[in-house]
Amino acid sequence: MARVLSCIQPTGPVHLGNYLGALVNWVSGQNRNDVFHGIVDLHALTVTDKPGVIGDQTLQLAAVLFAVGLDPKVATVFVQSHIPAHSQLGWIMECLAGFGEASRMTQFKDKSAKGGADTARVGLFTYPMLQAADILLYQAHYVPVGEDQRQHIELTRDLATRFNARFGETFRVPEGHILKAGAKIYDLQEPTSKMSKSSGSAAGVLELMDTPEANTKKIKSAATDAGREVKFDEKEKPGISNLLTIHSSLSGTSIANLEKEFDGKGYGDFKGAVAEVVVEYFRPIRAQALELLEDEKHLIDLLHEGADKARVVASSTLQNTYKNLGLVK
Repeated sequence: MARVLSCIQPTGPVHLGNYLGALVNWVSGQNRNDVFHGIVDLHALTVTDKPGVIGDQTLQLAAVLFAVGLDPKVATVFVQSHIPAHSQLGWIMECLAGFGEASRMTQFKDKSAKGGADTARVGLFTYPMLQAADILLYQAHYVPVGEDQRQHIELTRDLATRFNARFGETFRVPEGHILKAGAKIYDLQEPTSKMSKSSGSAAGVLELMDTPEANTKKIKSAATDAGREVKFDEKEKPGISNLLTIHSSLSGTSIANLEKEFDGKGYGDFKGAVAEVVVEYFRPIRAQALELLEDEKHLIDLLHEGADKARVVASSTLQNTYKNLGLVK
């Protein structure tokens, strides 16, 4: 079985865009591949340093990952900070990478440009090298990513190739599997912008762990378009098109059939139907996640078991790396 690695930051609640864009594929792929899924809490330190926040968000994220269907007996789900080898190999990658190639990484350039170079953290600059370590530790064959992460995968491949050439075969050079564009989910209040954790308003984001009442309110308050026709037209009717996509993605009903079903009906009826589909789809996921969060010891035990499995692979890679570098055993 091919080994596939995917990671996610615990930087906020999981929303519908995360679920349809990544987690659905994680669940469906766990029986076809040897999958490793990391909750990369050390990366999240570039976003916040308030005590306890990342820990709480890590547990909430873990509960959702298991609740949506990741099986801890099949998928290796672990927390990055539970495995010191990530930071240890990250330092080696920093020593291997050039200042110039690190400076060209778009994430650092964009974020430092917004806030000013003087306010940018060093961790944001070295972030891609730690990310490379995350991948190379597990000798992954494939790393599914969006188009915006292509540059990071190329850096990882360059670093692995460079190390292997200088010190001997150590790392599998991973293939970056660029995910095909799935259903595009947009902000409910700004239907021309992607649904995102960093959205300016929580009212536009459908969170899996929101109460049914909260998600119903968000959907019924969603921005719509001129007229009353429920029709898919992203240019002229971005709000209604987004709601049609959400309904279709969760209900399995084609957009064409939804247009027929709501022909002659108003936006109010349609929004009510979308809300019902979303609430009922999220209901069992939310219930399972809350149950896991109530038994925190069991949830942490699951993460420890995942870390134990991940550590076997990561430790072997790190030991081989040290050996090939010629460090004293």
